[in-house]
Amino acid sequence: MSSNPYPLGLRLHGRRVVVVGGGAVATRRVPALLDAGADVLLVAPELTPALRARADAGRLHWVPRRFVPEDLDGAWLVQVAVDDPMAAASVSAVAAERRIFCVRADDRTAATAWTPAVTRHGPVTVAVLGGGDPRRAMTVRDAIRDLLAVRVAPDGIAGRPDASTGTTGGRQAGRVALVGAGPGDPELITVKGWRLLTEADVVVADRLVPGLLLDELRPDVELVDASKIPYGPSRAQEEINQILVDRALAGAFVVRLKGGDPYVFGRGGEELLACAAAGVPVTVVPGVTSSIAAPAAAGIPVTHRGVAHEFTVVSGHLAPDAPASLVRWDALAGLHGTLVILMGLKNLAAITATLIAHGRSPQTPAAVVQEATTGTQRVLRSTLGEVAADALTADLRPPAVVVVGDVVGALDG
Repeated sequence: MSSNPYPLGLRLHGRRVVVVGGGAVATRRVPALLDAGADVLLVAPELTPALRARADAGRLHWVPRRFVPEDLDGAWLVQVAVDDPMAAASVSAVAAERRIFCVRADDRTAATAWTPAVTRHGPVTVAVLGGGDPRRAMTVRDAIRDLLAVRVAPDGIAGRPDASTGTTGGRQAGRVALVGAGPGDPELITVKGWRLLTEADVVVADRLVPGLLLDELRPDVELVDASKIPYGPSRAQEEINQILVDRALAGAFVVRLKGGDPYVFGRGGEELLACAAAGVPVTVVPGVTSSIAAPAAAGIPVTHRGVAHEFTVVSGHLAPDAPASLVRWDALAGLHGTLVILMGLKNLAAITATLIAHGRSPQTPAAVVQEATTGTQRVLRSTLGEVAADALTADLRPPAVVVVGDVVGALDG
């Protein structure tokens, strides 16, 4: 006769957690471990692009090979995220010998620990165990999340802030939703975006999507990692378009989850056109764009009375002298407002030099905000003439937003 599990909240900050496997399951589970401050050791011959980006950023330790027993040295917890039952059993056997709790993605009955269905609301974390039934746990979790989202309206009537448009109630098949996930904090996705995410059969996610959102997906959801890591592994946009179309034509509800806003350098327009050409209906859910959110999170307003009455958002993924660049850097240099540069860290030296060469003062305040709105946010304040060198010295890495203009110091003092 099986007994009920004992619920427990693990304080993993600074403690070693071993994750075996580098596929879709690991992609969904690792963000919550990192959010808990765990010292994550990832053991797998290959990684998804999203996990590879976290490893390259120093968020976790990656050992590019198969599991060996010594990998559990000093571990407090192990999560097995592989499809091979024999390989998974060998890991859990070693964990049992060492009295280390083991989560098994392939066989819950063989595990010594279960990952609950989780919802987060500010400082409150609710974890639901469904007696071994993930669907039951998800259903209860979603009901609790709805209760936590209840707000008191201005007229004093309590109610959920549900969207009044779009689908409600039962799931519809054969459609696509382009959903902006926001700048990094998982709580900055819109209510409608989150609701559609909970209804999805397939989720096609970018690298910049908040990982904790993926941790809350139903276990039967197909997760397609469409990460686009600059100058690294990528999936061609045409292939992403085809995935959206094929899954929708097969009757699935597909959510294309994109960091920030789908239409701000997110190629959402291309995806909509591909779906429209195939006769697939599309819903577009705007997201909070990092072009505004990142400066705000760093205490920088993109406009401020008496300082800046305009702001311009440009892509810096191409150098100013690149033949394919559509940005008029010479014209931007003559503006008095705020300049926000996305994807410009690699070309920052060339961009700043071009702006200065066309008349922008090298003493213009500038800032770089890395991983805005997340627990690992970093902010560098400098000047236009020095910011590229300062960012290099500080070892800042993408994703990062560059802000140029007097607004950088508008709220100081």
